[in-house]
Amino acid sequence: MRDAGTPNQGTLWPSPAYTRHVKRLRAAIGQNVYLVELLASDTHLAVRHTGTPHVLLDVLDFPRPDPARGLAPHLVLLDDGRGINLGRLIRVSQNRAFGPSHEEILYHDRALQMRLLSGRRRLSQQFIRHSSRLALGQLLGRTGLPELEEPGDEDA
Repeated sequence: MRDAGTPNQGTLWPSPAYTRHVKRLRAAIGQNVYLVELLASDTHLAVRHTGTPHVLLDVLDFPRPDPARGLAPHLVLLDDGRGINLGRLIRVSQNRAFGPSHEEILYHDRALQMRLLSGRRRLSQQFIRHSSRLALGQLLGRTGLPELEEPGDEDA
């Protein structure tokens, strides 16, 4: 199954596979679906996969898609009252929540899944220092703070 959502550098967005996935979703309106959702906040990134079925009520056009922010041109409307942008979903399947077959997958953002699960991890001392300074700057109402001197730089 081809990737449906997240654009790669230098590729057409949304991909031709995305259009096929939207057609498959629209064909499943009124049926139970299972979601694997991406939950992002300013400080956390998580994946929610509860195995709870939801009735797919509609697939709506999203008026302000933005690939840079991960907002796809469509959102799904569910029976629990939520509308979720397809850019916030990793997978939508029917019949089975866990381990669905190829035919049961209605939408799959494989590029996003691979980036989250197999992506290069940036957890280093330098990354932690930089991220902490940016967060502190935001907390203090500044866009950034001046760099701290490294230990041993006092004689410079």
